[in-house]
Amino acid sequence: MTTTTRAYFLHALSPLHAGTGDSADVIDLPIARMKSTGIPFLPGSSTKGVLRDKRKPNGGGSNDDHKKWLATFGPETADAGSHAGAVVIGDARLLALPVRSFKGTFAWITSPLLLTLAKRDLGPLAKGLDVPSISGRAARLADTDFLKISNPDGDDNNDKLYLQDLDLDASHDPALSGWTDLIQSQIFPEEDIFAKRFAVVDDDTMSFLSEMATQVDQRIRIKAETGTVDDGALWIEESLPPETILIGLMEADRSRSGFNMKSAEVMNFALPGNETMQFGGKATVGRGRCRILSVKQVAQNSKSGGTPNA
Repeated sequence: MTTTTRAYFLHALSPLHAGTGDSADVIDLPIARMKSTGIPFLPGSSTKGVLRDKRKPNGGGSNDDHKKWLATFGPETADAGSHAGAVVIGDARLLALPVRSFKGTFAWITSPLLLTLAKRDLGPLAKGLDVPSISGRAARLADTDFLKISNPDGDDNNDKLYLQDLDLDASHDPALSGWTDLIQSQIFPEEDIFAKRFAVVDDDTMSFLSEMATQVDQRIRIKAETGTVDDGALWIEESLPPETILIGLMEADRSRSGFNMKSAEVMNFALPGNETMQFGGKATVGRGRCRILSVKQVAQNSKSGGTPNA
């Protein structure tokens, strides 16, 4: 049985809040993080809900459009046991976090771990791309000098990358050009913005930045009667900052609803192209405006259990 697998990017255009509910920590409304690694992510259930709502036929849609929608995303709640939806949408995991830089305004920061996980998701598209090995607290840069502060003595070994209040030993890594070419072509094909701002830091520094470089906002609710803060209505919420890049996987199977759709048809109905949508919470205050971008489409034999092939 053939399934269709497609990697996708999410590019945040405004702060993205995919929350976990209340917290006993300093931040009242933190973002979702993977339990074992602390990597921020957007749950696949959230993405599927947005796509399901977006694809739902309006009153003018044909009967076949409605059947495609049910076959792809599953039946309404009242009829939930009749069949499963044919599309599976995985969590979108952090790939590159925008972090304020002393030079170049900001940098897209990732780490060897995040690149390794992304390479696994991208499959054949990432074949031949190198993941740098970084020892100690240091950074590898795709561009020779856009972000780094050069040593005035001309010693390349003492060049620095300054991120917020961190200073990291920085060096140029020409092998990163493969990653920048791939990501630039997929997300920013008409903008010369990504490659010169791309940097890879060690995993420990990335863990610190993923905790400390997110956007944290204090929110209040005002009493209409007095124009003052309502009692107890002060809270702190966390978001991924604008320009964050995440990566995830979708998989489509044949339809199970009785309306015949092959896996490729299911996938193309769920994600026909690149779009801008709202993800996560806090939509009424402008949170969660993101571009969802299809990376590739591959087919595999589900009995083999192997890696998808192009």
